[in-house]
Amino acid sequence: MPKYDHCPPEYDLSPAAFLDLSKSIAAPIFSGIDRVWEAIARIEAFVLSLVANPPEGYERVGELVIAHREAKIAASAELLGPAVIGRGAEIGPGAWIRAFVLMGDFSVAGHASELKNCILFDGALAAHFNYVGDSILGSGSHLGAGALLSNQRSDKAEVVFHSPGELAIPTGLAKFGAVLGDGVEIGCNAVCFPGTLIGRGSTVYPLAPVRGYVPPFSIVKDASRVVSKREAAARG
Repeated sequence: MPKYDHCPPEYDLSPAAFLDLSKSIAAPIFSGIDRVWEAIARIEAFVLSLVANPPEGYERVGELVIAHREAKIAASAELLGPAVIGRGAEIGPGAWIRAFVLMGDFSVAGHASELKNCILFDGALAAHFNYVGDSILGSGSHLGAGALLSNQRSDKAEVVFHSPGELAIPTGLAKFGAVLGDGVEIGCNAVCFPGTLIGRGSTVYPLAPVRGYVPPFSIVKDASRVVSKREAAARG
């Protein structure tokens, strides 16, 4: 498949098209970028800066981990860090918080979930048996039990974003999972392949594989069936 460095102009890949940037302390890393995935490469430096100079209300709970005093962290969770845990955020039993994680206010990394190099906007939920690697979860987004955001191709090559029209846009990233827009719902045991972008308010059915671009307010029933919520409502 040929590679291009552009996407059709009717498709907006900017951070603001997917995310309410007022819903994360990480908003500064999205400044000046044209494609939302470009923020992935900035997570590490931003998390390290916060860990070195904790914001008001945060305290050190590990050598490389800071958490707001109102965060709730299970005793059996493993916090490797560097990581920043927001106000009211919850980390459940057996969760593994690896390097360069920023959990927003009232976000959740639940039982046996694993997070690595990612941002959870305020209210984002990875509640049960989830893997979130090199990804961004918008505010109020939700991963059903067992849903996975795969972040690396099996051949270890550069992740390519497959845009509408099947244009293949190189991302410059060896690892890039997914960007879920605000309010996205991912069903149980669904899998997002590397380089997936899902627009605001969309829903992915359980067990569905997802690849490339999903428009806002869509329903992904399986790999070949994506419909708008408006169309689905019209059909009853």
